[in-house]
Amino acid sequence: MLNEKLKKYTIILASGSPRRQQFFKDLGLDFTIQLKEIKEVYPKELKGNQITDYLATLKSKVFNTLTDRDLLITSDTIVWLDNKALGKPKDEQEAFKILQSLSGKEHQVITSVCITNNHFQKVINDTTTVSFKKLTDEEITYYIKNYQPFDKAGAYGIQEWIGFIGIKTIKGSYFNVVGLPVHKLYDELMKL
Repeated sequence: MLNEKLKKYTIILASGSPRRQQFFKDLGLDFTIQLKEIKEVYPKELKGNQITDYLATLKSKVFNTLTDRDLLITSDTIVWLDNKALGKPKDEQEAFKILQSLSGKEHQVITSVCITNNHFQKVINDTTTVSFKKLTDEEITYYIKNYQPFDKAGAYGIQEWIGFIGIKTIKGSYFNVVGLPVHKLYDELMKL
């Protein structure tokens, strides 16, 4: 349905995330993947969804050869805990530290999506609140060793083992936590 609506566009997904790519397939979209390296640095005064809005938009700016038919989708996800952004862990030690900090607490997962064409740009975002049970060091170590969550903001995937055993409650979109507020993106794309 969405593919028919967007048939005049060449949809470009600028994401290496297999989860985001799967969402696009599941939406029935024909799309290409284009990746460009970018330093994910943002002004320190930004908070919450200001960070993800900024980074999703920044990622669109490296694509300076778009045609009128191109529709570029860029996005960014952070985990927001105690007024701080948690990104992707660099190594096992950092992943352990991040998961320990999430243990027994509530945090927000914020994802922004930037839709760009030569004639318009629109940024949408969504926030989901996730609550973890108190995790043992053994559970954290097991998860890191077996699932290598180094490509995930907050060092976890809700759809993986840690989500099954560790998440007590979720308020908001599950898919947003996986990495894309699919319902909001769908609505926005249907308006084009």
